[in-house]
Amino acid sequence: MRYPVTVSKEDSEYWEGIEEVINGFAKLDEDSALNKLVELAANHREWPVRAAALEQLATQFPEEKAAHRAIAAGTHDPVDWVAFTAIRLCGEHGISNAARDLIGISGWPSNFTQPGYARKPVGVGAALTKRALLSIFESDEPVELRRREDAHFAELRGKIAAAKRPVRAVDVVHIPAGPFVAGATITEIGPFQMDETDNPLRAVDVPAFLIDRTTVTNARYAEFLADTENNAEFDHPDQPIGANHTPAHWHDPRFNAPENPVVGIDWYDAWAFARWAGGLLPSEDQWEKAARGLDGRTFPWGNEWDPAKAQYVERSFGSRVNNLAELERVLTTVSTDKVPERPVLSADDLPAGASPFGLLQMAGNVWEMTRTNFFTRRDMDPFFRGRTPVEFMNREEAFYVLRGGTWTSPPVCLTTYYRGKDLLTDKHNEIGFRCVYPA
Repeated sequence: MRYPVTVSKEDSEYWEGIEEVINGFAKLDEDSALNKLVELAANHREWPVRAAALEQLATQFPEEKAAHRAIAAGTHDPVDWVAFTAIRLCGEHGISNAARDLIGISGWPSNFTQPGYARKPVGVGAALTKRALLSIFESDEPVELRRREDAHFAELRGKIAAAKRPVRAVDVVHIPAGPFVAGATITEIGPFQMDETDNPLRAVDVPAFLIDRTTVTNARYAEFLADTENNAEFDHPDQPIGANHTPAHWHDPRFNAPENPVVGIDWYDAWAFARWAGGLLPSEDQWEKAARGLDGRTFPWGNEWDPAKAQYVERSFGSRVNNLAELERVLTTVSTDKVPERPVLSADDLPAGASPFGLLQMAGNVWEMTRTNFFTRRDMDPFFRGRTPVEFMNREEAFYVLRGGTWTSPPVCLTTYYRGKDLLTDKHNEIGFRCVYPA
């Protein structure tokens, strides 16, 4: 391995120390050299040693799978010269199992070899990566490269297909592809009202999908708990350490009836259930289309408020609420031992309030989670593992969109276009969810 020309005494001493470590490679026992070099390539604190260990692995163990895995992993080393060394070795030695790593850096060879393919200016790493991929696939012709890419990843795709979970849903509604009227024009701002930028009136085109007719019930959630036994198979990679999926109100008779919507779960719990069920949490656009149909209606059942068709604050508390002060007075009467006798209704109750597609309780009873970030309007992508909620409660990435209103909500929150939000680790007796599935 070549090192830079040194000038200062301190630099000279550093590189002499590196040379001494690398010269020690020759003294490694042949039986233990492979494992030792793999460990050095991954973990030595000095990057020249990691790079030299990769070179030695390629030279001394050119056919060993462990050496190939170490070199492929080296392509992601945080120090450029180590990553460049690994990328070059992948191309020179045709290390095909590194193709996935390299494609993650430069994209598909069958794309970047096409005439006129748009690309940003590349650096050393990208140039080395493209050359390595063309060497691995032994072609620079786009159509042939696509064929070889498909052949290379056929086994992996087969494993993914075999591992795909069956859809665990028996009561779903098909929502057809096409545009719908989303949002609303807000002319009056008041308590709990949105402003004109929150969900503006527009047309949104949504592909076809399936969605649960009702919110996920306690009975259905119990199947999930029994099947997974709180193992980590379906967990979001960012799920808090030590968490499990048991609802906070699992033993509260006010909320745990089998036919009631499951509550007391956080966004990670709902995400895991949806994955177990073979689906996803809905995007807010999917949810809104399913709730209001194609004609832009204000409530699932139509444009006029009807208190008989939803479980909301006046119905659940049995008290009139005329303004914000009265709403707050009613809500502050709630405590752990003082809640309306029946705060939430069965998930299939109030059929007269169904949406145009036949979905029940898209307004009221419980808020419903989505996979949409409240601020970015893109899919949630949390990265808070190992941190406590107080550390990220002011981060925009930590808030997802709620839809539909709940048993403590006034009618304005039950409109089809109203956007609520919550912290992804909070567990409330006012929040449930339903899932969507591929059509």
